[in-house]
Formats: sequence, C-alpha cells, structure tokens
Amino acid sequence: MAIKRPKPEGIVVKLGQVEVLMGQGMPRIDAIRQISVTEQTYYRWKKKYGGMGIEQLKELKRLLKENERLRRAVSDLTLDKL
Repeated sequence: MAIKRPKPEGIVVKLGQVEVLMGQGMPRIDAIRQISVTEQTYYRWKKKYGGMGIEQLKELKRLLKENERLRRAVSDLTLDKL
C-alpha cells in the first residue's frame, strides 16, 4: 500500500493545530504527537511552511509554476540561438 503524503494545505492546517494546542498549555511534544507526526517531520514542515497561510501557500505554488514556465522558455530560446 502506498504511503499517503499530506498536501501543503494540510500541512499548514496541522502546524496551526500544534500552535493552538500549545496555546492551550499543552507541551510541544504532546501537541506534535496529537497531530500524528514525528518531531523531525514537524520541524521540517515548520522550517518550510512555518508562518504561511493558505493564501500565501497558493501564491507560492503559482509563482513556482510561473518560474518553471519561464525557465523552460529561456532554455528553449537559448537552444534556438545556439
């Protein structure tokens, strides 16, 4: 059976859940266990998505797609020029 990886939107929601649980007085490690991820995964997610909202995440995805499209265009033009 394949491993299901959470989507970035789900990751942002889980990070928010940890913050809420910690705000209610729960220790960080217990809050991390509450969302069913390892401590290492939590810190990796926090490093990549920490402080982002859903809208910021959508904007990041849009910019990454546009950047990839522009890179392809530049590489195609470079090959044509050569």
